[in-house]
Amino acid sequence: MTAMSGQVWVSLISLGGVVLGGSLSYLVQHRTQLSAERAEQQRQQIALSEARRGERLALLERFIEVGAEAERSAFSRPSEWEDTDAWFLTTRDVMNRLWVAERLIRIQFPLPVHDAARAYFLDLNRTVW
Repeated sequence: MTAMSGQVWVSLISLGGVVLGGSLSYLVQHRTQLSAERAEQQRQQIALSEARRGERLALLERFIEVGAEAERSAFSRPSEWEDTDAWFLTTRDVMNRLWVAERLIRIQFPLPVHDAARAYFLDLNRTVW
């Protein structure tokens, strides 16, 4: 009986080692998977943030470009003009594009940035017309 109980103890200790090893292996794999998922989420967040930053920069470039075009239109305004003059038609299109760019800034940027863009648009609109 003692030989049998020794074999049982050896088997139980061996089984306990397998269970402990398997449990530790599972915990390590689980933690590694969670860490990899967190790293992937951070990578996606950074990629999204960079994409949004790129969109914002492109929008600012567009707004500045159209604003400069509107300023040039203001400087080239003839002393008298009609609704059918080439200057009026070109300037109207430029001011419409500037208005759209200003509206897009409202969507993409915080309110203080939009307020500054809106004030610039209104001042430039008064200057052009």
